[in-house]
Amino acid sequence: MIGDFSFTIPQNCVFGVGALKKLPELLNSSGVKNAMLISDRVLEKIGLVERVQKLIHEAGISCCEFLDVPANPTVDVVESCAAKYKDSEAGAMIALGGGSAMDTAKAAGVLAKYGGNITDYEGTGKIPGYIDPLIAVPTTAGTGSEVTVATVITDTARNYKFSILGSEISPKYSVLDPELLMTAPASIAASCGIDALVHAMESYINTASNPFSQIMSEKAMELIGGNIKKFVARRDNVDAACAMMLGSTFAGIAFANNRLGNIHALSHPVSGYFHVAHGVANAILMPVVFEFNALADNGRYSKIYEYVTNKAAGTDFTPDMLCEALRKLNRDLGIPKNLAEVGVTEDKIPQMAEDAMKSGNISVNPRLTSLNDVVNIYQRALIG
Repeated sequence: MIGDFSFTIPQNCVFGVGALKKLPELLNSSGVKNAMLISDRVLEKIGLVERVQKLIHEAGISCCEFLDVPANPTVDVVESCAAKYKDSEAGAMIALGGGSAMDTAKAAGVLAKYGGNITDYEGTGKIPGYIDPLIAVPTTAGTGSEVTVATVITDTARNYKFSILGSEISPKYSVLDPELLMTAPASIAASCGIDALVHAMESYINTASNPFSQIMSEKAMELIGGNIKKFVARRDNVDAACAMMLGSTFAGIAFANNRLGNIHALSHPVSGYFHVAHGVANAILMPVVFEFNALADNGRYSKIYEYVTNKAAGTDFTPDMLCEALRKLNRDLGIPKNLAEVGVTEDKIPQMAEDAMKSGNISVNPRLTSLNDVVNIYQRALIG
């Protein structure tokens, strides 16, 4: 029986090779005369920031920049961005980059408009109202932040990554231009691609899964599973780039409507304590968590296996076959084989486990999870 559920897609999404050229049109339609571009120094170095600046200026719109977004945005970064936004008297934000740029923009939008400390808004239902118009321009196929109602920020005082959730911070527009993905190095394409795949898989199997999220998840897995290796091998493969961009966005829509699971719950503390890139942490934890969840498989592991391997599961399929396929995918893409390889040490596992248990994703994981279970998963992932 299908239970009650609801879904929403609050963004206006524009997709296509060259879609970036529509950015001025979107700004003008919102009546924006002065905007802030939020990005990072890497995209500045390769000329992408200048390309966007030129588009904005040619449309007669003033633009200032905040380009100090790090891989894992912190409370301090959000405060700096919000202060610059207020001083500029801008009326809209353009987030150019991966999830870090979009998360920074969302959080800074809250702080600039409503004041206080950004930690005051931790959790759900704390945002007083809508932020100024935000246009998300993703340059990676990974986070899906361009279509989600969440931002994740690192509080260095606690070594803790916290979330702020609410439709009030959703981007007004999302510009999905696969051409922008082609600037990514292979390692970024791999880790971000796995992040998007994990979004689709966890959304597909968690206890809050519903017909709408399942449709989004399945299409995302089909697109990503069939193209991630091709895309990492050649980022100039236009068809693969298109598939990865759409797959990432569909996965974002899926989990925005039902949450994720243990992989994300456990990966955030890894990033918080050891500054490991989010996609890398997810990838390393992925096969270990799928092993743990195998006991709760309700037949969906075989479907995921088919999307990941592009092979029929067959009548002899067992959940272990999916776990091994995920390990092989990591190996093929050059993902580190365990947490120790990325600097994680065993002494921090107890505190990381405590922090992981605070995540709302634990409650919808397919298999009920205790603190001791989390410790054991970390220990297994530590050695691979």
